[in-house]
Amino acid sequence: MEETLRQLGEIALGSIPTILLFLIVYAAYRFLVHKPMAKVLGERYERTEGAVQKARADISAAEAKTSEYEQRMREARVAIFKSQEARRQAALATRAEAARIAREMASAQLAEARKRIAAEAEAAKVQLLPETERLANEVIRTILKPVSMPAGGRL
Repeated sequence: MEETLRQLGEIALGSIPTILLFLIVYAAYRFLVHKPMAKVLGERYERTEGAVQKARADISAAEAKTSEYEQRMREARVAIFKSQEARRQAALATRAEAARIAREMASAQLAEARKRIAAEAEAAKVQLLPETERLANEVIRTILKPVSMPAGGRL
């Protein structure tokens, strides 16, 4: 057993330079490779996440602009429809006014024509009155004219 312990002691003593070399290599790895690589990976992660967050912000800004654009388009359409409706109402009002004026003019012309016809009828009555009296007298004379009897006295 002593032999085993002595061999273990020799192995432990022989492994000290290996352990020291391993610790030096580990420390060098930590300072020369691991820390700079961790730093680079951290920066890369930050940049990647930053780019992703910036992309998300850009997407949300684009969506906001799109919704604002769509809202403006809806408002423009409503304004156009209102403008068209106003023009249509104005055209209808103009047409109605023109029809009213035409009706008034037609009514005035009709009243004028009725007055003229009534005046012409009166003038015709005045003109025909002497003629009717003459014709009535002539008809009466013709009817009341003594009938001449034929020779025998019979009709």
